[in-house]
Amino acid sequence: MKTKKNIQKSKFLSLILRHKPEEINITLDQNGWADLDELIQKSKKKGIQLDRDEIQKIVKENNKNRFSISEDGKRIRANQGHSIPVDVQLKEQIPVGPLYHGTANRFVESIMAQGIKSQNRLHVHLSDSLEVAEMVGKRHGKVVILQLNTAQMIEDGVVFYRSENGVWLTNFVDKKYIQIH
Repeated sequence: MKTKKNIQKSKFLSLILRHKPEEINITLDQNGWADLDELIQKSKKKGIQLDRDEIQKIVKENNKNRFSISEDGKRIRANQGHSIPVDVQLKEQIPVGPLYHGTANRFVESIMAQGIKSQNRLHVHLSDSLEVAEMVGKRHGKVVILQLNTAQMIEDGVVFYRSENGVWLTNFVDKKYIQIH
């Protein structure tokens, strides 16, 4: 069961593993992995109490599957969403249907003029589910769902990746591929 404390700790892990490892003076390797024992120790110095069981529970219960623990159980990383340069070893994949991007109404004019940019992240995040796109867009205001002409993007050589947690990723979506759903 998710507790308020676990949600806060999950957000803390997202901050450290996706954006600011320097907050606790931890170093991620080139693939985004952090040593679990070091993460626990350095988090404690920052006033955040974590243990292996608690981290396992956060990883298992995170409904967005944001994190992975290495097969040997010694390292942890975020699956995607990084704003720092790491290579989470994404493999190219070809989506079989349309992809969607949920956004707030206030961003639509800019997107329709300039395309979808990764902003402060390494990739643009897309979904093959209308429901997920809507959920993502709602976080930012009145939601608008954008549907991408995925088939044309593939034909034009746009490269797609799919993260371990099912998020579709690409570097940029040109405005010519976007329509309001």
